[in-house]
Amino acid sequence: MWEEILKAIPVYFASMLKFILGPVGGYTAGLNLLTTILSTVFGMMTIVFVFTYSGNWFREKVLSRFVKKKNKGKFSDSSKRFVTIWKKYGLPGVALLTPLFLTPIGGTLLAISSGSPKDKIIFYMFLSAAFWAVIFSMAIYFFGNEVLPEFIRPT
Repeated sequence: MWEEILKAIPVYFASMLKFILGPVGGYTAGLNLLTTILSTVFGMMTIVFVFTYSGNWFREKVLSRFVKKKNKGKFSDSSKRFVTIWKKYGLPGVALLTPLFLTPIGGTLLAISSGSPKDKIIFYMFLSAAFWAVIFSMAIYFFGNEVLPEFIRPT
């Protein structure tokens, strides 16, 4: 049991940064499918909680030091892209797309910047994380030997 938990810790941290790294890391480490799914969901949801409840502080105190403000009347290409995604799909769509195209950090910051209620952000992100963790993990565990490079396969 302790060996499984120790193997799950890197999977947990990897899925905080990029969601797909959780299922791939769990498969590579030889974890049980359920352990991989839970580690991946907990990793993403840790970031969602942290940035949902401290995102405004992070943006004001940390990012403002590194990002120079441009002309206030013009939007950058990336901000236009986020606005387009938000208008087209809303919070459920952003949450659903976060594991696929955005990082957990990016998706959460996008949801926070829209002014959505924190409880809805957490709810939709959890549904999305659980759904995609099951889909990605099962796909990698069942088809991993055929599609993944040899150096990623479990030993």
